[in-house]
Amino acid sequence: MNQEEMKQAAAVAALDYVESGTVLGVGTGSTVNHFIDALAGIKGKIDGAVASSVATAERLKQRGIVVLELNETGDLPLYVDGADEATRHLHLIKGGGGALTREKIVAQASERFVSIIDETKLVDVLGAFPLPLEVIPMARSLVGREIVKLGGEPALRHGFTTDNGNIILDVRNLKILNPVEIEERLNQIPGVVTNGLFARRPADVLILGGAEGTRSVT
Repeated sequence: MNQEEMKQAAAVAALDYVESGTVLGVGTGSTVNHFIDALAGIKGKIDGAVASSVATAERLKQRGIVVLELNETGDLPLYVDGADEATRHLHLIKGGGGALTREKIVAQASERFVSIIDETKLVDVLGAFPLPLEVIPMARSLVGREIVKLGGEPALRHGFTTDNGNIILDVRNLKILNPVEIEERLNQIPGVVTNGLFARRPADVLILGGAEGTRSVT
């Protein structure tokens, strides 16, 4: 299998977690796009989906899947999303697509969070992938200085605005040995809307697509 086929295998495997008559949360990214395409085949089984981004909402609608607002649905039984990095402890880095804030909101509202990735994304320690922070524009320099104090190297994601109208700072060389602690510390910096560490609310299940098929980590 090539990487795209691994992603697709993980996405299809996540269908096993979809229950009849429910509304599920759907994340953002290339692996999730495979999931949306597969979900279209059983769309009559579900009542609809809550999207974590404008792009996801559009793809769901194109596939004939009803898109609902989280404020209307309340808590969800299931959230399916990808990740940019993941550990065996089910801690994730997300936000390569810039939808981290809405992804974190939907994940928090969901009883079960299933993360679908190809096996190349599984790491021992998070941080090789730059950690995204969604930041209110006027706080860009302030947040950048605070990140430097923590040992990180922040860089503005040029030409990108989030669905919430904010900017993204991608942070390199940040030592993420305690993801829960780092997640909380970063969120306390004024101007940070949220960061891409999913450790306080990690995945419940990790579905890995690999050359030999899929396997799950719980």
